[in-house]
Amino acid sequence: MKLTHSVRAVLGITLLAAGMQLAMASSDPQTITFGVAPGPYGDMVNLAIKPELVKKGYKVVVREFSDYVQPNLALANGSIDANLFQHTLYLEKFAADKGLKISPLITVPTASMGFYSKKIKSLDELKKGDVVTLSNDATNLARGLRFLQSIGLVTIKADIDPTKASEKDILENPRGLVFKPMEAAQLPRTLDSVTASLVNGNFALASGMKLSSAIKLETLDENLKNIIAVRTDDLDKPFVKDTKAIVEGPAYAAVINDPALMYSQFQKPEWMQAKTPAPAQ
Repeated sequence: MKLTHSVRAVLGITLLAAGMQLAMASSDPQTITFGVAPGPYGDMVNLAIKPELVKKGYKVVVREFSDYVQPNLALANGSIDANLFQHTLYLEKFAADKGLKISPLITVPTASMGFYSKKIKSLDELKKGDVVTLSNDATNLARGLRFLQSIGLVTIKADIDPTKASEKDILENPRGLVFKPMEAAQLPRTLDSVTASLVNGNFALASGMKLSSAIKLETLDENLKNIIAVRTDDLDKPFVKDTKAIVEGPAYAAVINDPALMYSQFQKPEWMQAKTPAPAQ
């Protein structure tokens, strides 16, 4: 069957349009959605990671979560592509408990947990019956108890795994303090009604608190410093490798080391400390 000139013209236009649509679709930037907790880590993505990913041709969306549960569930089900809110110990326990295939990509500078109060200025002012709130998720509860032990307020049983400690593992509480675990995001609000609270750095900063206002700040082990997490199956994908390279690069370091920004007060991961030149003798 012979096609008329007009039919051939219409078919040609249709095929050309389809080809253009295909080309446009193939050139659309890949969207990377980051899940973050409120506060400094969303800003870290926006200031130090997103601009560099955009330069590489990606579109970046930052999605904020108000708890420590949904960001990992969203990562596992594909709703987001990466998250930045948790440390390695938390990720490992959460992934094991929920059967999720998510993995750490790289450790980032982290704001430490602090012992905050609006009612006292030093630990010496604590008295029997004073209420101290702390995070209720298992990993950060154990972390909080280890912090309390490090500043001399409690003693944890020696025959247990300190990373799994709970209130029942407190062997000595010489000041007779009352500990009340609750959701981490709510801890800053409790400071108006309790004597003190152990507040994670990101929630302290998100609430307008200064790290320097803490009576005590914890010294972070490497596995308590925050990480960027991705799906395990994505570890070898280009966007993941690009993200890691950006965090290891000079533009990211410039933001972190800027004295005008909060990140210069954060505790740096070992890999970043190793890249920092030693001070001149």
